[in-house]
Amino acid sequence: MDEVRERMLEMVSKAESSEQPLSWFEDLYRYSKRDREQIPWDWKEPHPLLVEWSNDNEASGRALVVGSGLGEDASFLWKRGWSVTAFDISEEAVEWARHLHQDTDIDWVAGDLLNPEKGWTGKFDLVLEVHILQAIPEEIRKRASPNLAPLLARGGSLICIGRLADESSTEASGPPWPLTWDFLNQIGKELEEVEKYSAFIPEKEGKRYRAVWKKA
Repeated sequence: MDEVRERMLEMVSKAESSEQPLSWFEDLYRYSKRDREQIPWDWKEPHPLLVEWSNDNEASGRALVVGSGLGEDASFLWKRGWSVTAFDISEEAVEWARHLHQDTDIDWVAGDLLNPEKGWTGKFDLVLEVHILQAIPEEIRKRASPNLAPLLARGGSLICIGRLADESSTEASGPPWPLTWDFLNQIGKELEEVEKYSAFIPEKEGKRYRAVWKKA
């Protein structure tokens, strides 16, 4: 995994000096040649904090999965009865996920949180973001994160899951760049706060957060 991460960081560095600083996502997925071991964030299962939330909330409706990667979270929601749209900035990730989950009718889309489809505004009962904001540089993250809440329908829930910043840590390099509660609070500042939760996950590095808001 150290070799995989080192290769990823080389791609990140190259992309940062280009006019397309997020192009490394597509580069990494294409380089992998559909070997999941080459994707450092692929847990090959839905995120346990999403599973836990779903077990406690018997909700359904239209769900949007942001930065859907290889589709495990999207597929999980679909199996729980949601009508799911899932998008990722990497076209290769979208095609790979479509192949992996071809037994579903998930709407897989290549897209960018910086410029979400206009038809999505106010359409979703659930918007899910897992480990995406922490994977993009701060200046891009600050422009992308305000685009999450407007995607919610009235009564809809926004869930953000990721690695929580440790105030005592001196780690500055990334990705990932763990996020602070102060930053997360800004994402849901116009929504009703439902939950701020953090916990360690067995065999995973760092404390993880789950932040949930609802649109009145």
